[in-house]
Amino acid sequence: MLATLRTPLRALRRSQWTMAQVMAKAEEVHAVAFDPAKEPDVKIPQYDGMTGDLSALLTEPRPSSYAPAVARQERPGMNAIGESVLQYVGNTPLIRCSRLTKHLGLECEILAKCEYFSAGGSVKDRIALRMIQEAEKDGLIKPGDTLIEPTSGNTGVGICMAGAVLGYKVIICMPKKMSGEKVNAMKRLGATILRTPTEAAWNDPDSHITLAARLQKAIPNSHVLDQYLNRGNPLAHYEGTAEEIIQQTGGDFTHLVIGAGTGGTLTGTARKIKEKCPHVTVVAIDPVGSILAKPDKLNDHKRLEAYQVEGIGYDFIPTVLDQDCCDAWLKIDDPEAFQHARALIRHEGMLIGGSCGTAVAGAHKYIKENGLGKGHKVVVLLPDSSRNYMSKFMDDAWMQANGFNEPEL
Repeated sequence: MLATLRTPLRALRRSQWTMAQVMAKAEEVHAVAFDPAKEPDVKIPQYDGMTGDLSALLTEPRPSSYAPAVARQERPGMNAIGESVLQYVGNTPLIRCSRLTKHLGLECEILAKCEYFSAGGSVKDRIALRMIQEAEKDGLIKPGDTLIEPTSGNTGVGICMAGAVLGYKVIICMPKKMSGEKVNAMKRLGATILRTPTEAAWNDPDSHITLAARLQKAIPNSHVLDQYLNRGNPLAHYEGTAEEIIQQTGGDFTHLVIGAGTGGTLTGTARKIKEKCPHVTVVAIDPVGSILAKPDKLNDHKRLEAYQVEGIGYDFIPTVLDQDCCDAWLKIDDPEAFQHARALIRHEGMLIGGSCGTAVAGAHKYIKENGLGKGHKVVVLLPDSSRNYMSKFMDDAWMQANGFNEPEL
């Protein structure tokens, strides 16, 4: 079996494989433990935080050589007919959470940027589409090719959705911790799903990132877009998400709160907000167990211990994350994240995901610690939908079985 992994692919790359061939090879690779000596061409990506070249693309004035892959997208009007769901990626509403603030006894305003209104149900729709557009513009991919992505789920859903519309085969490499709802959605969109151990470090031989690198070498006409270092990730937010928030508020807000996953949403949005609205304080939220917060001592409590909230936090610093783009970092643990997610659903009717609770809990904590009151307007980005977590924090039995017995807020 290992011999087939070393077979030269030059001839194979001249023709497209069928989806059945792709799936068979993916399962074959997945079934064999990685041995660098037997697969010497496999290179594990190196992530060392923000690079100078990427930083330049997120700073005005930008390099004269840079041209966006696409113009900023706007949705068709309510009286127009859309050509595909991809026209409905992004351009999400900003909603005043007056019922939640009253319930929590807060005098400031909380404004929720509701990314679950995007076509695929999360903020990651934006980067999935943008990464594909960037790669098409650069001549790196074409319909019929295979896209491989290591993901915690939402980027995978976005890539699967775009792949279904644009004609790409998709393989998703995803840790076992992630919800079955995400897996089922991606399968229905036509993807092959390969699960990896939750406890594997990002660069372990059996991690989702290592598996993606191996598959790319074994399958002809395949490409790893790699959200952790792809410029399309922060650019989607620098040129899109941030501009929407500025347009929706007219620049009249005082704080921006965003959870950190890959860091692309945080970095791209914060960079543009700081340029156009320098009066705004940007607060980044990192789950307890992750190591993204700065200064690093913030990460000491439960450092690298497992946590239940999905889609945010990592055990390495992605290239697309500028840890210095914000004014403050806060850490939020699972219990308060799920408390706040359930409270937001109950009092605002917003069907949001667990990491949204992390962001709202972080906003609540910052508001209380800094005495924010009347006149303060706090924008909180809510990354995804409760669709992905019906069998997890939405379920009382799951909460109890996993030791989350805290009273409702």
